[in-house]
Order: sequence, then structure tokens, then C-alpha cells
Amino acid sequence: MQTLLWISIFLLTFCIMEFMAWATHKYVMHGFMWSVHKDHHHKKHNSWWERNDLFFIFYALVSIGCFLLWQYEGFWAGLPIGLGIFAYGVAYFMVHDIFIHQRFKLFRNADGWYGKALRRAHKMHHKHLGKGDGESFGMLFPPLKYFKQARAQVKK
Repeated sequence: MQTLLWISIFLLTFCIMEFMAWATHKYVMHGFMWSVHKDHHHKKHNSWWERNDLFFIFYALVSIGCFLLWQYEGFWAGLPIGLGIFAYGVAYFMVHDIFIHQRFKLFRNADGWYGKALRRAHKMHHKHLGKGDGESFGMLFPPLKYFKQARAQVKK
């Protein structure tokens, strides 16, 4: 029974992280922390590192904090929560940095409807160069209209 509870907390945390990523992206990155995020929208730098990557480090520290609470304070839910945050971070990195932005040249030929929807939603997000008037702030679950467009393309 305890294993089922841990798995449930892990999965719930992973799903909540999509909402957290959306909210952080919309209200923090495109809000009061735009100065940190804007180098991601304006590729006027020659570095692989972007100041925007600090947000990734923030969530890594939150995950590590959960592991430490579990290990040293006996907070039993710290492990599944920390793992859920970590797993979302890995998924985010794979989708956003590798699949969409091609920081590493992998998954270039992935051409299914889900991948097309993710890329299109992110492209529409990046067409807005300023902090306002943005759209499609999530990552793994973009708006349904992009899935509908992608499915129509794949069927052709």
C-alpha cells in the first residue's frame, strides 16, 4: 500500500510540475524576471549557456531540498516529491532543450503528431519577442489546437 502511495505522489508531483512550469513561465519569466528569461527569446549571444537556465537550476535545488528533507528530517514524502520534480526536469530538458531547441542534435527526425504539436506551440510562443502578448507557456501539454493541427498534418 505504501508503494502505491509513493507512486501516486510521484505521478501527481510530475503532473503538478507542468502547471508550475506554465505558471512560472507566464507570470515569473514573462513577468518580473523577464531580464533573466529574455536571452532565451533573443538569441544575441554566442554561448550555449543562457541566463534563462537559472530557472532549471532553481527547480533542481527544490528537488534536492526534498531529497534532503527525506534523508535527514524523516519527511517520507520528500523522496517521491523530489523524484517527481527531478523526472519532470529530465522530461522538460529532453523536450525543450534537446527536441525543440536542438541544443544537442538528437531527435531531429521525430515527426509524429505529438512532436509536431509541441514544436508548433513552442514556435508560436517564440514568435513573441517581448515579455507581453505571449501564448503557449506550457511544455508537455500544449493547447489542444496544436494537437488538432498536427493530427491533420500527419493524416495528409
